Amino acid sequence: MSENKTLNQKIEDLDEKIEWFYSDDFKLEEATAKYKDVVKMANEIDKDLDELKNEIEVLAQDFTK
Repeated sequence: MSENKTLNQKIEDLDEKIEWFYSDDFKLEEATAKYKDVVKMANEIDKDLDELKNEIEVLAQDFTK
């Protein structure tokens, strides 16, 4: 995963990885590793969303002054 990807790109990448679990390419032997990768990506997106939320809250406070 690249730190330079936008949040939308990260979400699209996550969607693609999740789709693998529902595809004909699914292999139980690979599922654990892919699941760990999906969890890592989801956690990164969650962190990005928290940072964005904090930025929005700071901006909102500036406008209320």
